[in-house]
Amino acid sequence: MAETILFLTGHLAQPRLEAVLDGMDAEFDWKVFDIGVKVAALMTEEIILRRLESAGDAEKIMLPGRCRADLDRLSEHYGVPVVRGPDEVKDIPIFFGRARKASDMTQYDIQIFAEIIDATTLSIEQILERAEEYSYKGANVIDLGCLPDTPFPHLEEAVVALKRHGYKVSIDSADPDELLRGGKAGADYLLSLNESTLHIADEVPSVSVLIPRDHGDMASLDRAMDALDAKGLPYLADPVLDPINFGFMKSLERYAQLRRERPEVDILLGTGNLTELTDADTTGITAVLIGIASELKIKNVLVVQVSPHTRRTYEEHDIARRMMFASRADGELPKGYTDQLLGLHAKRPFPQTPEEIEENAAAVRDRNYRVEVAEDGVHIYNRDGHHVAQDVFGLFPKLGIEEDGPHAFYLGAELVKAEIAWRLAKRYAQDEPLDWGVAADCPVDDRTRLKDAGHTLLAKKKKKAGKAS
Repeated sequence: MAETILFLTGHLAQPRLEAVLDGMDAEFDWKVFDIGVKVAALMTEEIILRRLESAGDAEKIMLPGRCRADLDRLSEHYGVPVVRGPDEVKDIPIFFGRARKASDMTQYDIQIFAEIIDATTLSIEQILERAEEYSYKGANVIDLGCLPDTPFPHLEEAVVALKRHGYKVSIDSADPDELLRGGKAGADYLLSLNESTLHIADEVPSVSVLIPRDHGDMASLDRAMDALDAKGLPYLADPVLDPINFGFMKSLERYAQLRRERPEVDILLGTGNLTELTDADTTGITAVLIGIASELKIKNVLVVQVSPHTRRTYEEHDIARRMMFASRADGELPKGYTDQLLGLHAKRPFPQTPEEIEENAAAVRDRNYRVEVAEDGVHIYNRDGHHVAQDVFGLFPKLGIEEDGPHAFYLGAELVKAEIAWRLAKRYAQDEPLDWGVAADCPVDDRTRLKDAGHTLLAKKKKKAGKAS
């Protein structure tokens, strides 16, 4: 027997909600209850408890995405699960489609090496601070980058301190002596050895990362792997990824060749030569590189963050590895798992048509302005009028807010945000920040309580209080 879900909504959204549910090939039965507010987002926990007596025969209650309520408390009160749906009515079919997929974004099988490129110049305290930051962003191994011709007298102390704090550690150096020192201090990995420096692997328990002796020389990498295989010593192999127009495709072929010839070998892929050396937003570059790693079963990536345009690279790699793992495990395309790698454009930027917004505007009976975005531009409306523009500066003379500074400031900020969303084809919601995905931190939003009054509303209240006194 199909599950019955009770959808709570407001006056304006009820017809659209019923139309969306009617048009779904839903695997559940549904009912819609108008909770008695005009705008669904204004529904609160107290309103629900006062106006909804029981769940009836529903096995689940679904609230609008922007509803402020404690779901656990409501679930306990009504005796059925109370869940929060998507922010927009039109996203309900996608919401249930994603839920059916039952993907688990908590899992991954790619280990991130996060390089502290200037470790030689940092104090132990600074190295530990950087390690904590990188670990929080998704790093599994803290890589100490050694600089050419730059002494690293506190290398051993740094390794010991990191290990004491529970981190896996790798040493990244072209100096065999530094690699040997790091290995003896307890480093887990050494980047990088070649067939000329394999003696280091005999002297320390660290896992060696092997590279060709000369750039692109796969034969030398094969000999190094054979030598450690013969001794039963562990290693990772890295054919080395090259920048675009400097051997990128050939280097990709080397990784594919290595996987074909040695199906069981553990491989490391350094992504910095693409992310750092290509002036393009790194979310897409990272997704493709981690997709390549997923197909080739590469379980280790070396990540660096130097250039300002790569400032979110660790977060991007972390999200991409989880998405690609889920995609491969489900046998699905990497679509529909997360929008966090979509920083500039939204897949469904305009949830309402101009005609639907016009219908909403016609139903409004108060002076409060609503701002929405559709394909034809930015819409702003209240009971006194409905205006549309693609350049929001043209709206100011039509709004009648010349004498209300706080309100004018608020609407100006919202309209500019709306125009940015329209020009980039992003999702816009009034009073909410634009969603930049992983490219920017999202403000913490506690949807169990109402938001505090904004600055402009507080200013208006103070102004009224001053006049009253």
